[in-house]
Amino acid sequence: MSFISVFDVLGPNMIGPSSSHTAGAAVIAYLAHKLIAPPLKQVDFTLYGSFSKTYHGHGTDRALLGGIMGFSPDDLCIRDSFHIANERHLAFTFTPNETETDVHPNTVDIRMENAAGQVMTVRGESLGGGKVRIVRINGVRVDFTGEYAAVIAIHQDKPGVVAHITKVLSEHNVNIAFMRLFREGKGDTAYSIIESDGTLPDGIPEQLKANPHIRDVMIVQP
Repeated sequence: MSFISVFDVLGPNMIGPSSSHTAGAAVIAYLAHKLIAPPLKQVDFTLYGSFSKTYHGHGTDRALLGGIMGFSPDDLCIRDSFHIANERHLAFTFTPNETETDVHPNTVDIRMENAAGQVMTVRGESLGGGKVRIVRINGVRVDFTGEYAAVIAIHQDKPGVVAHITKVLSEHNVNIAFMRLFREGKGDTAYSIIESDGTLPDGIPEQLKANPHIRDVMIVQP
């Protein structure tokens, strides 16, 4: 027998009419903005499936833009996200893609560029009830939900890197709930995603980047 919580029935606290098309969209973009250093100067959203058909009417565009600026799904600022983005000189576009159909019905690709010229792409799926899944980072297939605190390390696929990561986390008494490694190919760029039961302490990124094969580290708190 399976059980559901009252939050699965009532849905999340949110601004907008749909937990999938507004709350979920905001969460995807919120997670994406955690993966790149601020400030952003350009963000491009490509929408698939039902996202591409209803993004005006359901406020998906406002939710995505709000999330990418760091607004939570229940933040009233989402209503004015277009105006706020213009005030912040954040350029943005929305492009519906109705030709690619082999994707989850509520999928968005987010291309971000920051003031330093760094570019990152993220693909997310809205699963319903405000729950989401990030399935690609820079074209590499990944899998994390943002429901747990997460360390995301971008590194070369070299021996000893994962051992270094787990050693640093152990020194900080981090209890690992899930750990997955995704890579472009043997010896190529890899993404280690470590999800923890509790809030992650400060100082982890600096210690992880002491390993010369680790290029970047992002922390996503739940």
